[in-house]
Amino acid sequence: MRIATFMAATALAAGLVTSASAETVRWARSQDATTLDPHAQNLGTNHNFLHHIYETLVDRDTEGTLIPRLATEWNLKEGDDTVWVFKLREGVTFHDGSEFTAEDVVFSLERAKTEASNMRQLHADVASVSAVDDYTVEVQMEGPSPLYPNNLTNTFIMDKTWAETNDVVEVQDFAGGEDNYAVRNTNGTGPYTLASRDPDVRSVMTAYEEHWAEEAPDVAEIQYVVISEAATRVAALLSGEVDFVQDLPVQDVERLSNQGGVKIETGAENRSIYFAYRFGEEPLRSSNITDRNPFNDPLVREAIHLAVDREAIQQVVMRGQSDPTGIVVPPFVNGWTEELDAYPAPDIERARELMAEAGFPDGFTVTLDTPNNRYVNDEAISQAVAGMLSQIGVNVTLASRPVAQHSPLIQNNETDFYLLGWGVPTFDSAYNFNDLIHTKEGDYGAYNGGLYSNPELDEKIVALGTQTDLAARDAAIAEIWEAVQADRVVLPIHNQVLAYAMKDNLTLAVHPENQPRLYEMQVAE
Repeated sequence: MRIATFMAATALAAGLVTSASAETVRWARSQDATTLDPHAQNLGTNHNFLHHIYETLVDRDTEGTLIPRLATEWNLKEGDDTVWVFKLREGVTFHDGSEFTAEDVVFSLERAKTEASNMRQLHADVASVSAVDDYTVEVQMEGPSPLYPNNLTNTFIMDKTWAETNDVVEVQDFAGGEDNYAVRNTNGTGPYTLASRDPDVRSVMTAYEEHWAEEAPDVAEIQYVVISEAATRVAALLSGEVDFVQDLPVQDVERLSNQGGVKIETGAENRSIYFAYRFGEEPLRSSNITDRNPFNDPLVREAIHLAVDREAIQQVVMRGQSDPTGIVVPPFVNGWTEELDAYPAPDIERARELMAEAGFPDGFTVTLDTPNNRYVNDEAISQAVAGMLSQIGVNVTLASRPVAQHSPLIQNNETDFYLLGWGVPTFDSAYNFNDLIHTKEGDYGAYNGGLYSNPELDEKIVALGTQTDLAARDAAIAEIWEAVQADRVVLPIHNQVLAYAMKDNLTLAVHPENQPRLYEMQVAE
């Protein structure tokens, strides 16, 4: 059904299937952006799509280095280490022709801070934003915040007037099912404009001729198509129906590497795959244990930790295309150490003993919520872990959904046990702590769907945002990780390894945040 839908959509739009050229590249993914409102969801697929249409003040290259985008320079204000000053790029226009100025930055950062925004935690330490002149913005922090620019790589800048005209000053409440004009319409400053959109089927982006970059991209038109089935995506590449494929099945990497006319690019991703538990005194909603919550017992969490065979998942499920880990933070990120990354060999006998000590000699039942189209082999990873846990009496019912339905379960605290992947665009551990570990309140804990709460850690996490002594800050990060690891707050599995497949006349390196920028793609004649 999906291949028929895809082919029909392509035929209607183009009339025929053509090969990749400097004019058009057809880009296939397993899932679509869930919304085009740039501040509604902190989701990698959304950011990847929107980086072609909207722009940020700063960005990261494929080496992970901060680079200018709409801001040409940034620095702490002389004599005041609580104010960041951003000098803006001049001569930039939005796609409707209106001029980009400081008031658009002020509006966008303030919008991203609002309660409905899933980007708000990145700006939790911002006290106010003001325009000094048309091309200078000052961001007043609550206190010294030496790493704040790291938080800006996925906060897109909107046109204030366009937002007001189209009644999208307020951010879409995605988890609440709200809609707004910005969900399907855009007006950015990026290298491409949105020409058409059929959600979950096909979107077309065309190069913006008035973009500020010195050179036009090789790719003049992007046809972004959604093909959910992995085998169908690969078949579409081999048949010439698409030119560039993300979310490449691990079982096809070696085969395609030896396929004429196809090029494979691989690289480590700045993303960890992990499982998380529901905490709290209330019984789990999906368990046969009705008088308490088994996950509240640290012995149960330790037993689960010992029951999971990460290397078996790497070898069998991921076909070698993963890096097993004991911590939910990749080596790219400040705070990672080899010691934290270590994980134990599976020990089923000891895990069973721990289950008995916790009062669950016969185990318990629970539902595991998993996405089935977001991460590399996400559903298969969950199936493997479910099988491993059955060895210690934890009998799992797997509930598999597309990420568009899975993500709200976490944001609305409606899951007992779930798989999630976490990238770190700031390249700093505070990002993980703010969203995954801090108590879910205010600007913090947006993806703490298990409602873990440790007030002592909360204080340390908040303090990281304004700590200027970087050596002391790194020591505090290490202390927080030590507590998180000792408490087995989450169950880390591995860091993703990415593979992109493309026609052999295309060149594009793997981006560490799995955000390929097709305006950087080179097209050979």
